[in-house]
Amino acid sequence: MLKKLSLLVYLLLAASCASIKFSGTPLTASIGSMKKTPLSPEQEKTWSLLDFQKDSIPGMSIARAYNELIQEKKGRTVVVAIIDSGVDIMHPELRDWIWENSDEIPNNGIDDDQNGYIDDVHGWNFLGDAIRENLEYVRLQKKELPGSEAYKAYEKKRNESLEKSASNLGLAAFLLENIPKAKDTIAKVLGTQDFTLKQARAHYPKSFGFTKALSLLETVEQQKIDIEVLERFRHQEESAIVAHHNIDFDGRAIVGDNPDVWEDWPYGNNQVTGPTLDEADHGTHVAGIVVANMLKELSAFAAHKNIKLMVLRAVPDGDEYDKDIARAIRYAVDNGAQIINTSFGKPYSPHTEWVDAALQHADKNDVLIVNAAGNSGSDIDLKENLSYLRDHVDNDEFVSNVVSVGAATWNYGSDQIAPFSNYGKRNVDVFAPGNKIWSSTPNNGATFFDGTSMAAPAVAGVAAILRSFYPQYSAKKIKRLLMDSGVAMYPQLDLPNQDTQVSPASASRSGKIVNLYNALLMASKK
Repeated sequence: MLKKLSLLVYLLLAASCASIKFSGTPLTASIGSMKKTPLSPEQEKTWSLLDFQKDSIPGMSIARAYNELIQEKKGRTVVVAIIDSGVDIMHPELRDWIWENSDEIPNNGIDDDQNGYIDDVHGWNFLGDAIRENLEYVRLQKKELPGSEAYKAYEKKRNESLEKSASNLGLAAFLLENIPKAKDTIAKVLGTQDFTLKQARAHYPKSFGFTKALSLLETVEQQKIDIEVLERFRHQEESAIVAHHNIDFDGRAIVGDNPDVWEDWPYGNNQVTGPTLDEADHGTHVAGIVVANMLKELSAFAAHKNIKLMVLRAVPDGDEYDKDIARAIRYAVDNGAQIINTSFGKPYSPHTEWVDAALQHADKNDVLIVNAAGNSGSDIDLKENLSYLRDHVDNDEFVSNVVSVGAATWNYGSDQIAPFSNYGKRNVDVFAPGNKIWSSTPNNGATFFDGTSMAAPAVAGVAAILRSFYPQYSAKKIKRLLMDSGVAMYPQLDLPNQDTQVSPASASRSGKIVNLYNALLMASKK
């Protein structure tokens, strides 16, 4: 049952917003305006929302757009679907933005709106109580005959991956155990827990234990090792050994369906956060970026309140299933989402046809999809670096509604592309802030994450504001606006994992960073 506006209502809404006009001078970047001092602690948390001309920081001019353009102007409600690991819908910085299915009576055990999902008040959890999963190549290995060439190739990859994860886990465990010990060693000698490395270096005489502790802490400082990030890294490597690369692990059994049979449906439940809050950290962080909850002043603006977040849990700790992603996209489209954020990806897709058909369904129904380009630091124009989901076959797009987003840093220089970000002059459309992004995490928390997973929701948030004020603009036109109105990246960019510098146009189709201020001005003129 499609919850779509009638054509008459749609045209009336479009007409009511057609008179909204914004005026100003489009923003540009210049080498002379580069920030020459480190970011302040507050700027580190909000840099993606700041402005090149006002702050010398190549953010997306969100704050400036609200303060100078949007102010008290009213837009329309826009539903953004978050297909991810689950979202802490009770987080104080998110609960006011969570979508509610008005056609569903909560907790009555009845599919009131007859959409196939019972009590789907805030979305749907396609994973049920499942948390960890194999990577796709391990699932593919299970389907091959032992001893076959394909099986042996997967087995080689699996053993190499397990060996690497074991090494990484050992290093993480060593650091997490010895960093506190090193701090205690130096603190006892200096007589204070609140010491600096400069003070430690100046202390004489130095015992062997003191010198060893100081050396470790200097390495931590030089490598910018963060304990919280290190804890997440350890958890990731533990999951890799226990589940991701473990051929004996079956994460799907608890769900109860056959993920290779499309008709085996419905499955899952309505618990969109998932079985545990901690495992919803990625989705909660992504959701916070869409509504820009790291900049408190935005909550005062009516337009900001127009974003509603539909939560679709379909991304486990491991590789997502094609069936879940295709079902989630269709749910979003059929239940009123105008934008879908997809911050995930994998190099294998055994049921690509299901996902492709879902993308086409979204395209047909004018739903914009904002997709993370991936974090392998690769050129995804090359077939060997293909990341799914994707909107193209042999570099030719088969849908017009998908925006592929790479990640940028706050440095307006040759290192503006984040070192982990994928790129591609045909298959990456735009870049957006994705390096050290502050946003919400479960249990009322907030922290920094890196990734194109953070860049995509930044663009989804901008797109939501555009669709709020200009509902008459198609998804294809919004995509074009995002690309055309951005601010040009640094003239010569270092490519990740390469010794090559290229022009911005060789790193993405637009060569630009998404910018809300410019996008509103351009939308107004069109």
